[in-house]
Amino acid sequence: MKTIGAFVVAAIGGYLIAAVMVSWVNMQSIVDLGFEITVAQRLDTITHDVMSLGMTYLPLMTIALLIGFLVAAGIIRLKPSFAFIGYILAGFAAVVALHVIMKAVLGLTGIAAVRGPLGLVSQGLAGAFAGWIFFRIKLGAPIAARDDNAQ
Repeated sequence: MKTIGAFVVAAIGGYLIAAVMVSWVNMQSIVDLGFEITVAQRLDTITHDVMSLGMTYLPLMTIALLIGFLVAAGIIRLKPSFAFIGYILAGFAAVVALHVIMKAVLGLTGIAAVRGPLGLVSQGLAGAFAGWIFFRIKLGAPIAARDDNAQ
């Protein structure tokens, strides 16, 4: 049950960061065109993106993270000391893979913000944050307390 709870919190936490980053990258593109965006407009946009992307991006991101964390768990079972970096890298890779696969298979970029490298990396970092959350909740103990020989 702790693993399921950790996963749910990690997926939601990663999604929230991802949605904020989508807003930030998109708004930066508008600013780069010479337009000004007020703080109120930024907050409205972030709120709108978090709410509106929840029906599409949250489920896709959740599935990607589930696959990534399951693969990481298989590797971590063999080498428990890799848990910290393993879940973080799995989250990063899973979210980046989601966007790369969507582009390759569907021929489209589902999230406009990931068209450039900064946007894609920002989404990967949101996945990495989800991996960190999952690690902290699921395993809880400090990294230094881990032992590869512990069962």
